[in-house]
Amino acid sequence: MTGSSRWLSVGDGDWLRTLWESDRLGARVARAALMPAELLFHAVSASRAALYSSGVFDTHQTAVPALSVGNLTVGGTGKTPVAAYLARRLRDAGATPAIVLRGYGDDEPLVHRTLNPDIQVVVSPDRVAGSIEARDRGCDVVVLDDAFQHQRASRVADVVLISADRWHGRRRHLLPAGPWRERLTAAGRASLVIVTRKAASLDHATAVIDALRPTKIPTAVVSLDPGELRDVSGNAAVDLRALRDARVLAICAIGDPAAFEAQLAGTGARVDLVAFRDHHRYSAADVAALTDRAVQYDRVVCTLKDAVKLGPLWQAASPLWYVSQRVVVERGGGAVDDVITTTLLARSAPIHSRRSGPP
Repeated sequence: MTGSSRWLSVGDGDWLRTLWESDRLGARVARAALMPAELLFHAVSASRAALYSSGVFDTHQTAVPALSVGNLTVGGTGKTPVAAYLARRLRDAGATPAIVLRGYGDDEPLVHRTLNPDIQVVVSPDRVAGSIEARDRGCDVVVLDDAFQHQRASRVADVVLISADRWHGRRRHLLPAGPWRERLTAAGRASLVIVTRKAASLDHATAVIDALRPTKIPTAVVSLDPGELRDVSGNAAVDLRALRDARVLAICAIGDPAAFEAQLAGTGARVDLVAFRDHHRYSAADVAALTDRAVQYDRVVCTLKDAVKLGPLWQAASPLWYVSQRVVVERGGGAVDDVITTTLLARSAPIHSRRSGPP
C-alpha cells in the first residue's frame, strides 16, 4: 500500500511555498511582480561577495580552523544533520570540535546537542567570536553552521548544500521571488557541493550534479534517510515499519515539509500533515489543537527539530514520536574525506596555534 496525504498548513509557510514553487498563473504573476526586488537583492548580495573576494571587506581569522556548512537557498537542505555528521567525523578522527551557529529559532542548538551530546555547541551570531569561545572551551576546530554567506569569518573548507527535493530545473528565483540566497554560480566559492536528497531519487540528485559541472567544484550526493521512531520521552524506540497502514498525524515546522511527508508516506502510512512555518515556536494553543486532533490517529510523528520544542509541552494521551535523519554518503565519498582531512591538517597551521582576542 502506498501512503496518501492531506496537507493542513498553518501560518505563513504555505503561501510562500506556493509563491516560490507553484506553476499556477497567480504564482507566476506574483514572481514577475517581485522581479525588481529580486534584482535588487541580487545586486546587493553579489556586490557584497565581490567586495570580500577582492579584499575590500576584511576576512578575519578564526581562533581555530573552521569548516563552514551552508546553503544557497533558504532552509530545507538538511544542513543541521550534515553539519552534525561532519562534526562527528572530525571527533572520530581525533579532533575536539565545536558547532558554532547563530541559533536562529532556538531549535537548532537543541537539535545539535541531541545528535551529538559530547560535542560543544556555541551560539553566537559573530562566528569569529564564537570560534574564540570554542577555543576557550578546549576545542581545536569548529564547524560553522549556516555560514556560507557569512564571509567575515575565514574557513579552511566551505561546504554548500543543495536540496534535490527542492530542485526545479531552471527556475531558480532569488529572494523574495524564490528561496535562493545566491545564484548557482556562487557555488564556485565552495570547496565541496553536497546534493542532499530525502524523497527525491538518486537520478534526480545526479541531474543537480550535472547542472553544477560548469563550476568544476567537487561534488557529493548524500541521502538523508529516516531513522527509527523514538518517543520524545526517551523511553521507547520502534522500527519505521510500524507505520505501515497506520493513520499518522505528521507535524513539522521545517524548510521542506513535503519531503518529510513523502518519507513517512513511503513507509505505507496514511499521512495527514500539519505544516507550520520554518522555526515556528509552538504555543500552548498550538499544542492544545494538535493534541485534540491526535486522538484520531494511530501515531503522531514529528521531526527531531520539532521534538525538541514540542516534547516539553506535550501532555496528550497519544505519545509523540520523532524521526531524525541519518546521513548516508552515496557518491563523492572521497571528496567528503578530503574536506575532513583538510580541516584536520589545518589544526597544526601556525596561525591557529597562537591565542588572540577578537579582531
